[in-house]
Amino acid sequence: MKMTFRRTGLVATALVALLLAACAAPGTRVVLLPQADGKPSAVVVRSKDGEELLSMPYQRATAALGASGAPVVDQADAAKVQADNKSLFDMRPPLPQRYTVYFELGGTTLTAASQQIMAEATAAALARSGSDIVVTGHTDTKGSGEQNDLLSRRRAQEVAQLFIERQFPASRIEAVGRGERELAVPTADEVDEPRNRRVTIEVR
Repeated sequence: MKMTFRRTGLVATALVALLLAACAAPGTRVVLLPQADGKPSAVVVRSKDGEELLSMPYQRATAALGASGAPVVDQADAAKVQADNKSLFDMRPPLPQRYTVYFELGGTTLTAASQQIMAEATAAALARSGSDIVVTGHTDTKGSGEQNDLLSRRRAQEVAQLFIERQFPASRIEAVGRGERELAVPTADEVDEPRNRRVTIEVR
């Protein structure tokens, strides 16, 4: 029996989301693996006679060679899947590392504590072969939306420049601003909230 699959929803990379291996009997087996960040994922496994949806971690669809009907779905043992496919799991890239730095009111000056966090983030980025960095600027709700969009971009660019000054390649840094759209601490308008004046850093 030939099986095909179609991803649906939020699915990680093929290696992380799907594990295809030979069945004990000739045929095909598909196992849905959990995403590293815990977000849900799903895949539709289809044969010529039907289809099944895998939406839980370590659900397994099996189709024996020459069998008719839809793939048979059951729950695989997570430890056994990992043990039987250790080399594939070992090939997965390391998980992204995330850092948050904070700013003084109204500008692009990092707080004193954030200077140390920047040093840690830089060391992690430089130690990670072929890594890239995404920095995302944010503001509190003081000022207009337009002003905060500009300020958040300036903050992101300031952090990106700090990485560049520490010899991280500029071509592997993406800097974006989100203004006051994604508050870490929800507040009313025109509220000075230090925890919202931040840049998030993802080293991946």
